[in-house]
Amino acid sequence: MTALQIEAEPESVDMSSERLARIDRHFQQYIDDGRLAGWQVVVARRGQVVHHSTAGLRHMEDQLPVEADTIWRIFSMTKPITAVLALQLWEEGAFELNDPVAKYIPSFGHTKVWRSGSITNPVLDPQLEPMKLWQLFAHTSGLTYGFMYNHPVDELYRRAGFEWGLPKDVDLAGMCDVLAGLPLLYQPGSEWSYSMGLDVLGRVLEVVSGEPLDELMSSRLLQPLGMHETTWHVPEANHARVARLYAAHPATRTAIPLDGMGDGALRPPQAFLGGGGLQSTAYDYQRFVQMLANEGTLDGVQILSPRTVRYMASNHLPNNADLTAFGRPLFSETTFDGVGFGLGVSVTIDPVKGRVPGNAGEFAWGGAASTAFWIDPVDDLTVTFFTQLLPSSVHPIRSQLKQLVYQAMLD
Repeated sequence: MTALQIEAEPESVDMSSERLARIDRHFQQYIDDGRLAGWQVVVARRGQVVHHSTAGLRHMEDQLPVEADTIWRIFSMTKPITAVLALQLWEEGAFELNDPVAKYIPSFGHTKVWRSGSITNPVLDPQLEPMKLWQLFAHTSGLTYGFMYNHPVDELYRRAGFEWGLPKDVDLAGMCDVLAGLPLLYQPGSEWSYSMGLDVLGRVLEVVSGEPLDELMSSRLLQPLGMHETTWHVPEANHARVARLYAAHPATRTAIPLDGMGDGALRPPQAFLGGGGLQSTAYDYQRFVQMLANEGTLDGVQILSPRTVRYMASNHLPNNADLTAFGRPLFSETTFDGVGFGLGVSVTIDPVKGRVPGNAGEFAWGGAASTAFWIDPVDDLTVTFFTQLLPSSVHPIRSQLKQLVYQAMLD
């Protein structure tokens, strides 16, 4: 285990120590009134950590505090890690972004698209264009999530076993074949909706590499970056360091334990999903984030080309559209106004439209338990935040964190 260290005084990188302290005071209120059990935040500028704080409890019932080495379920913050792994293989010519998904997973060559009807009597159309690999990265493939509760296709996902889990007795390959047998929400490339696209991409990586996703990710990305405590399940020796998972009480919105789902972090998963499932520490994830902020390198290890990172963090939606224009107004780990989407990350196009401070070109993502990160190339800034409250839409943590970070900047 390696702990985070403050590497520079905030004033040395044009940030205010006094104003950064407002972050801690503000989010302490979430603990005082019971909305969160505890949290951890890291702010770095110009490659140096200038603010790192912890507060509250990782386990309220046992009165265990959040510590620097607390282990967090990062849920969908797995997605950018999978995207980077995929781009490592892409840089070697293993695939092209315009390749049809069916080239690697043949069952997706026969997937139909929802037009109308009911769950028991759907009216389906053939795909007008094949689903492409870039659409898996960018959530424009027509796939969805069973937990959306918005469309008949979501219900078909749930009936097939996709809500917060998988159908019984399937591995990653089998999961993809089950998904391919369900209708798409829309024609590939025609809209944006949060989806299992990165899970399917994980299977593509297995096919092109000939390795299981967990081994590939460890050897190609996690170990070279020194992310030794980012794992698909937490070893028994470290169980005491894992933060407990909480949900919001429906009436009071205070944090209540969510043990059934939270216990999944302690045992090997049924399948290794590129879209979620990793556990990590603030130290480990900060290394990943700083590598991206450095345009692909960290401590002399080159993970991606600078051009690839810039391409990843470009808006890949047609005509530079934002998610409001091109997406469906459903749950996601990002806001929609003024935000586009790249290869596995959201991309800010116009911060004014979203009424949250920042810069065009920021890229970011979050996880279902209210974790989040963003990278601002303009101000050479990275921020990561960890807590364990499901879902992430309960409280405006991310927007409040952004305004508190940017008000602390002195230039």
